[in-house]
Amino acid sequence: MKKHILFIVMLTALTTTLLFAQGTKEESSNLQSQQIEDNTLTVYAYDSFCGEWGPGQKVVENFEKKTGIKVDLVSAGDGPQMLNKVELEKDSPVADVVLGIPNDLAAKALNSSLFESYSAPALKDIPAHLIFDKTNTLNPFDYGDFAFCYDSEKLAKKDVPTSLEDLTDPKYKGKIILIDPRTSTVGLGLLLWTREVFGDDYLTWWEGVKDNALTITDGWSSAYGMFTEGEAPIVLSYTTSPAYHVMWENTTRYRAAIFNEGHSLTIEGISLVKSSRHKANAKKFIDFVLDDAQADIAVTNTMYPTNSKAPLPDAYKWAPIPEKQLSIDYKDIEKNLDTWLADWTTVMSK
Repeated sequence: MKKHILFIVMLTALTTTLLFAQGTKEESSNLQSQQIEDNTLTVYAYDSFCGEWGPGQKVVENFEKKTGIKVDLVSAGDGPQMLNKVELEKDSPVADVVLGIPNDLAAKALNSSLFESYSAPALKDIPAHLIFDKTNTLNPFDYGDFAFCYDSEKLAKKDVPTSLEDLTDPKYKGKIILIDPRTSTVGLGLLLWTREVFGDDYLTWWEGVKDNALTITDGWSSAYGMFTEGEAPIVLSYTTSPAYHVMWENTTRYRAAIFNEGHSLTIEGISLVKSSRHKANAKKFIDFVLDDAQADIAVTNTMYPTNSKAPLPDAYKWAPIPEKQLSIDYKDIEKNLDTWLADWTTVMSK
């Protein structure tokens, strides 16, 4: 009887020990899993960067391979939408890095106090005129010039526009795809471009071009998709867009119209989120984008890399850099943008 009781006591003790060990193992496993999750960088980027044909997945894969740091790449809309998303999440921060805030939105981004300055080593290889934020809170990773691209198989050579003013000609009625400046950095680029060229008379141009627009889309992806599907022969895009078709489709069908008055320069920045819990790894990602990833960005994002050491494909011969590049100081944009957008909305809704 005593032996039986002793056996039960020993068995109970052994079972308890095993359960405790199993519980400890599970807790340890859960903790390790949580640590892995906590060590994953979250990067917000604009939709086309993250898309099937964008550079996002390749950049992330190469970074993970080089560093062993996991990245959760999140498609977070266009520039204004990304800023709004980070602002809404400021009390429960998610992102560590935000990629794709352009120079046009620099004032809004800097005044938000959502981001932290980081002087990346690769800045020494970036030309001074491309470093639009002297605080190094927005580090430039690529750039281009806004342009109207056209389908050379659907638009006769004599009808290719040579200025913004040409686009108000009634012969272009229903032939132009525009983009909303309230929801898209590309659309905003055109609004600022017209301000740069026409000054206070910019709304006159919009009144003239309004009737020629087939539609005004919310973003670049939908606009350019309609263009390549043949719904209209002219679309707002970049001077670099034709290089994409040369590289991936082996065609020079799509061209960029170069205007005498110049083109609005856009520079895209990458930023460290101030509330990031993984700042050391976030800085490594920024360094990677400004250096190792530059060649891939040139090929798959079809924008000029900012790093002067990055090689360019031959297709960039079809991506002309305008002789005259225009820009508005971001402080002026901050001061006046709400008014410009409100006036634009009034004109385009009539």
